[in-house]
Amino acid sequence: MARTPSNMIPLGTKAPDFELINTVSDDMMSLTDLKDEKGTVIFFICNHCPFVIHVNDELVKIANDYGSKGISFVAISSNDVENYPQDAPYLMKKLANDVGYPFPYLYDETQEVAKAYDAACTPDIYVFDKDLKLVYRGQLDDSRPGNGVAITGKDLRNALDCLLLGKENNALQKPSIGCNIKWKG
Repeated sequence: MARTPSNMIPLGTKAPDFELINTVSDDMMSLTDLKDEKGTVIFFICNHCPFVIHVNDELVKIANDYGSKGISFVAISSNDVENYPQDAPYLMKKLANDVGYPFPYLYDETQEVAKAYDAACTPDIYVFDKDLKLVYRGQLDDSRPGNGVAITGKDLRNALDCLLLGKENNALQKPSIGCNIKWKG
């Protein structure tokens, strides 16, 4: 497993707009359609990455815990499906249904969205406020496949709690670690 850290783009960065296909509903969805009144969380994930598989259940729990509080969640896969066919859109739909994703799972075929967000790994997590300004980027928590640390989602949960309470997140924001995004040749 390659261990690629996320690029820690500056806090306050405005979320780049996008319009991508939701592999579950086959609808085109834009950031404008998906943003919520208090915040928006964007996960760059994929089907096959062991780091994503390791945290999938916690991503679902967090989305279920915070989705009713004015925060929306969006997952995007930007991997090259020609060389990584297990990340193909029809398999994204199957995984989303099997795992019970309560959020859209979008396919970034051109990889332009991943580039616009400077995404580097899976999972790569971004939290934006109501004005789509970046307030958190980095890891879910300190758990990684095989390290024995319990999955709690504490870093992301803290960022979301701070956002909901309108207070500054003073916790250290650590990069996520995961598989690199599989860029096209």
